Parts: sequence; C-alpha cells; structure tokens
Amino acid sequence: MENTTMENTRTKTTRNSLILLLTAAIWGMAFVSQSKGMDYMHPFTFNGVRSLIGAASILVYILISRKIAGDKAAPLDWKLNVKAGLLCGIFLTIASTLQQFGIKYTSVGKAGFITTLYIIFVPMFGIFLKKKVAPVVWAAAVMAAVGMYLLCMTESLRLGAGDIMVFLCAIAFAIQIMTVDHYAARIDGAVVSCIQFTVCGVVCCIGALIWGQPTFGQLQEGLGALLYAGVLSCGVGYTLQIVGQKGLNPTVAALIMSLESVIATISGWIAYKIGFLTTDQTLTARQIAGCVIVFAAVILVQLPPEWFRFGKKNASIKNA
Repeated sequence: MENTTMENTRTKTTRNSLILLLTAAIWGMAFVSQSKGMDYMHPFTFNGVRSLIGAASILVYILISRKIAGDKAAPLDWKLNVKAGLLCGIFLTIASTLQQFGIKYTSVGKAGFITTLYIIFVPMFGIFLKKKVAPVVWAAAVMAAVGMYLLCMTESLRLGAGDIMVFLCAIAFAIQIMTVDHYAARIDGAVVSCIQFTVCGVVCCIGALIWGQPTFGQLQEGLGALLYAGVLSCGVGYTLQIVGQKGLNPTVAALIMSLESVIATISGWIAYKIGFLTTDQTLTARQIAGCVIVFAAVILVQLPPEWFRFGKKNASIKNA
C-alpha cells in the first residue's frame, strides 16, 4: 500500500511538472506573438485587446469550474476579490504596458530574461514589509546586475530604451506579485485574475483610442498574435499554472516556470530564422553569457535556504 501511494505521488509530481513545463513554453513563445503584434497595431491596442480576450477566457473557466462544483463551490467575498483585482489590475497594466512597448525596441530573448528578474525583486522588496532578505538574494542581485550589463549595455555604455522599459516592467510585476501574495489566502485566484485582466484591457483600450487609432483592419491582420497572447498565454497558461502547482513544491514550480525566459530566446531566434519576425533576434556571445548569468541568478534565488546552511548543519551533526 505504501509503495502504491509513493508511486502515485511520483506520477502526480511528474504530471504536474510536465504541465508547468507546457505553461513555461506557452508563456515563453508569447513574447514572439507580442513582438509580431507590433507589426500590425499600436502597443496599447495589442495589450488592451489581448487582455480582454484573456479575461473572457478565464471567465469561461470560472463559469465551467463553478458549474461543475455546484453546491460545493467555495463562497466568494466579492468586495475583497474586487478590491484585490483592481489593485492587481493597476500594477498589471503598468507592467504589461511597459513590456509591450519595450518589446518593440528590444529582442524577444532579452525581454524574456529581463522580465524574469521579477523573481529576484520580489524578495528584495520584502525589505519594505520588514522581511529579512537572505544573503543569497543579495548575491543573486549582484549576479543579475552583471548579467544585465553583459546582456544590455552597448559599447557606448548606454542602455537601450526597450531594455529600460522591460526592466521597469519586471519591477512592476514584482509589486503586482506582492499584492497578490498579500490577498492570496482570502481570494479566488481565477476571479482576481479575470478582474485584473479586465482592468488592464479597459485602460489600455482607452489608451489605444487616444494614441493608437485602432482599426478593424489592424485587429484582423494581427488576429493570430492576439489570440495566442490572449487565449493561450493569459487564459490557458493561467489555468495550467493553477492545475500544475497543486501539490508541487513551490521551489520546483518556480524553477520550471522560469524556463519561459530560455524558451522566449529560442522561439524568438527560430521565428527570425523562418522569417516570422523581421527584426534580428540573434544574440552575441556576450549577450548569451549575460543570459546564462541572469538565469543562474534566477535559479539561485529560488533554491531552499537550508541548502546554504552547510556550516550550521555540519555543526549540529558534529554536536549530536
């Protein structure tokens, strides 16, 4: 019986890991669709429409899941969920808008790796919440800074406008994640996500009407990119994340999902080689080295703290 239970647990862990790997692939390739969307429409237009498509996709998931649950569906605190959704929506709007504009001026691979820095910013921002920051986080921050230098700085020691935007986007995503964490135990994740995507979609569509001059022709030409970013990246990707993370170690889950940066680089390069993207997505040896260092920093900050307490562990064993 015990062996059967362990085998079932391993099977479930493997299945969930594969689900999260698929999630990372969907999110990583979304950078290509976001870049391609800029060929047809203004960043505000793309971001607004894809966010509303994402909100609609998640709404379908909510309705179906609650229908299946029936009387067993958990009651919702609508006031709290709406409040959390609005706050998260504001930060999501800032983050996704900066990312969308940034991708217009930088490569898909660089955008993927810079965005992933939010994983390091989250524990660092914990200082403002009077949370202790482990030394390994500071070490990861230094590594990330070195990687960013190699990845983004030109010979004239100037950061590109797109790189700066995506860097600020990572900071905004970190704040959004901390906001979610603040409400996580008291809210319905799907409902809040639906609300935040709706907020982002409405705000960006207003921006599109003011600055983007959207037309149905633009939407029709960029429909493929919009559907991928909206339905798959926002809707399906979010749903798979919920399913995949259940019962899986959070550190393992974060490590798998951070692979989106690697997949973004590879998919961007392939898209350029086959002519889907017209902007050169090739990375130099120096930029690849920067990607490796940034990714190493992202992995480092996600490892369990006890892995870095060799001295204390050895001492306790010796005393025993």
